[in-house]
Amino acid sequence: MNRFRETDDPRRRLLIQALAAGLFSTGLPGGRALAANILGSTPAKLPAGQSIYRLSGKALVNGSAATSETRIGPSDTVETARNSEIVFAVGENAFILRGESRIVLEPAPKSSVLISGLRLLTGALLSVFPPGKPTRIQTITATIGIRGTGVYLEADPQQTYFCTCYGTAEVTASNDAQSKDTVVSKHHDRPLYILADAKPGENIRKAPFINHTDQELMLIETLVGRTPPFVFPRDTYNAPRRDY
Repeated sequence: MNRFRETDDPRRRLLIQALAAGLFSTGLPGGRALAANILGSTPAKLPAGQSIYRLSGKALVNGSAATSETRIGPSDTVETARNSEIVFAVGENAFILRGESRIVLEPAPKSSVLISGLRLLTGALLSVFPPGKPTRIQTITATIGIRGTGVYLEADPQQTYFCTCYGTAEVTASNDAQSKDTVVSKHHDRPLYILADAKPGENIRKAPFINHTDQELMLIETLVGRTPPFVFPRDTYNAPRRDY
């Protein structure tokens, strides 16, 4: 799954450094101009009627090319081309979908804004969900139940990488009911690989921290009017300095 590292383009690295330095939140001279230059707008809660915060490269929503004006609903399919990325929100949920990725959103019963689950068919996704609302995430190799968490996934037919950035997750291997785990995490405490074809009871394994940042979590929580439940220093690091 190392191909997802290739989507870390200069615009996103500059965004991460600016967020970490506090340029958008402190009102320093030039901060808002820098934000507009990188993103087109300063990070803030998205206004009613706007779904997409940033689109880099090419993305499709229900098979049609997305633009900054495209609305995304809780039953839509979103996919990205190579070297592309889309940052968007649906209701109280926010997402960064990396390049060469495809997700299918699943609506809550009788709701036009709530999401009950999603399927990451392929690719990489960082997402945050509102507290107290159960959500089911599916990949080819994993079924994951969460309730108000931030999570990062990379999925292909052979394995899923899954990090509970904060919150609680119930993880089960799709083809092996004996492989299940409950993760309670405050800060990327126990990333996992969920495999397709290991021995029964051995399809969930410890994984390293890879390919997502606290600053990106801060960004997408901001888009839905929340903040992450952790505090990190304002410097230019790109990931928690931890060993796993």
